[in-house]
Amino acid sequence: MLTILSCSASCDVAPYTKPGAWHISRIQYREKAVQDKRKHGVNTASNSPAMGENLTFWESLIVGHPVCSKWKPEAEGSIYHLASVMFILGYMGGSGYSGLLYVFIFMSLGFLCSLFWAWLDACAADVFSWNFALFVICIVQIIHVAYQLRNISFDKEFQEVYNSLFQPLGISLTVFGKIMSYCNAEVITLEKEHCYAMQGKTSIDKLSLLVSGRIRVTVDGEFLHYIFPLQFLDSPEWDSLRPSEEGIFQVTLIADTDCRYIAWRRKKLYLLFAKHRYISRLFSILIRSDIADKLYALNDKVHVGKGLRFDIRLPNFYHVAVPDSTDHHLKEKLHNSSPRQSTPLL
Repeated sequence: MLTILSCSASCDVAPYTKPGAWHISRIQYREKAVQDKRKHGVNTASNSPAMGENLTFWESLIVGHPVCSKWKPEAEGSIYHLASVMFILGYMGGSGYSGLLYVFIFMSLGFLCSLFWAWLDACAADVFSWNFALFVICIVQIIHVAYQLRNISFDKEFQEVYNSLFQPLGISLTVFGKIMSYCNAEVITLEKEHCYAMQGKTSIDKLSLLVSGRIRVTVDGEFLHYIFPLQFLDSPEWDSLRPSEEGIFQVTLIADTDCRYIAWRRKKLYLLFAKHRYISRLFSILIRSDIADKLYALNDKVHVGKGLRFDIRLPNFYHVAVPDSTDHHLKEKLHNSSPRQSTPLL
């Protein structure tokens, strides 16, 4: 009778311990642990729960799982390695919408290969399910990014404005399209010798960016400077007023050639700034940089005679630099050229 029981026990265990198996299953590991404890006289019924309670989370991950006694000798199939290659290529993607599209395309291909590997080679339902879910998420992301890039193309003039002014600042085409929508995506034409603004008459109700041509700026009939493409026509006036204030131009702007410009209405632009604070900061940088360029242009026009040029950035420099032997007339010119008495900038 004992012989029959021992034979039946050995027959039951044999299928789980047959030679050539490359790993020990969890059931075998637990059975072996219980047998070892019984040999050493340990009460497994009373100690098993207590041991499980004393183990921390990391100990349960490291100690509580069986260790592979023998690694699988053969390599995985080609589909598994193809999936790894796709993941490597996907992680090499760049930034922006094009970079996102690149990343999600290769990631979806990698998850697709892993999906086939789990179905055909691993035969694991959980691995298949996770890879299928991640593959679907990547496909949804590809559709979303492709929708963001849909037909985001502009006319030649708008594209030049974007490439020269907005793209160097890292502004995406989507944000640029939103900015252009507030000017109705329209370019206005101003014929030669026509006025954009008249001194003391035209109200400040918009912000305009010159796309092509050249604008001549005068005050009381005296020439100040030119405005060239990709410069704002009325940046000093815009910066001098608060959103609730109104004002009129202190200079005259005349088209020196046939010109084309983009105009944003003041109220609509402030509404855009209220909705998107980063666009407000963007325009603040562009407008103040434009004002600085106009100051430099105006500085080249200010002379005090005898080969000296007054620098509006250093209003007191030439008063110190002029020697005492200089005649009184030159000193008087230097004093009269002070920025506090200068004409408007635009």
